[in-house]
Amino acid sequence: MHIESSIRHVLSTEQFDKAFLNDIFLLADKIRSIYKTRDGNKFLQDQLFHKRGMLYFTQPSSRTFLSFESACSILGIQTSEIRDNSVSSEKKGESLMDSLRTFSSYVDLIIMRSPVSGLCNKIATLLDSTPRSIPVINAGSGPDEHPTQALLDIYTINRSFQDFGGVNGKTICMVGDLRRGRTVRSLAKILTRYQDVSIIFCSPKEFMILDDLRSYLNDSKITIYETGDFIEAISMADAIYMTRIQDEYDTSCESRLVDISQYCLKSSHLNMIQKDAIILHPMPRRIELSPDVDVDPRAVYWKQERNGMWTRVALISKIFGV
Repeated sequence: MHIESSIRHVLSTEQFDKAFLNDIFLLADKIRSIYKTRDGNKFLQDQLFHKRGMLYFTQPSSRTFLSFESACSILGIQTSEIRDNSVSSEKKGESLMDSLRTFSSYVDLIIMRSPVSGLCNKIATLLDSTPRSIPVINAGSGPDEHPTQALLDIYTINRSFQDFGGVNGKTICMVGDLRRGRTVRSLAKILTRYQDVSIIFCSPKEFMILDDLRSYLNDSKITIYETGDFIEAISMADAIYMTRIQDEYDTSCESRLVDISQYCLKSSHLNMIQKDAIILHPMPRRIELSPDVDVDPRAVYWKQERNGMWTRVALISKIFGV
């Protein structure tokens, strides 16, 4: 069955309005239900068996890559991959733009993760100018955005609080490298779609959010609070979003000069947070989230991981209108 799609390329969370998010939530829930049976599996595989996808992941990734690969497989999409541009014709001097236009000749969808800022937008614009334009999904673009991570994050928050009004009215605390964390930028933007939401940004001063995101949130009339007090911040939150230090963007190991020891969530902190709060992390984690926290029922980051696959199945289904 084909339905009208309301989206083509997925480049930024700014594309996602409240109606779109609600559609994705309902679609993801429905797909999860269908997938539980053998016949349901076959039904889903029949939806896009005639399509091919390219996973162009030239920045290290395991979770996002496997999540998208699994999502494509569920819908019957055959995939090809480039994990290292040194094995493509770029090594022989071909321009990146020519390489990606070449790949678009063989597939019906390109899913991209790249350390190059703004690359996904450039490729989408290029392909839209050609006779064979195909959808492009941003699976992580430098320090800019990670829109599908924000999609699974907001789905997890909404699903966790579905008996308590969903996302509306909640206080979300984001901790860690807020300056360079693209998941933070994307989730913060998507939270502006909801009513009476507050965001607490908790970090060392060196890792505070940038002015462009601060201005965006202020213009959106969302309540934000910036603090370096970790204990106060986590005690006020309905959802705690821990993130790692993004030291891959260091130019001279500057992250090592910042003391992040007080911004690490440990089992000793669990009695300080609200009894109905949830704990999230986009992964991979390091010292900022102790494995001892895993056993607490408020830790939902492993569910968050699996939710990534379902939201991406829903997103691809919506792009192709099935």
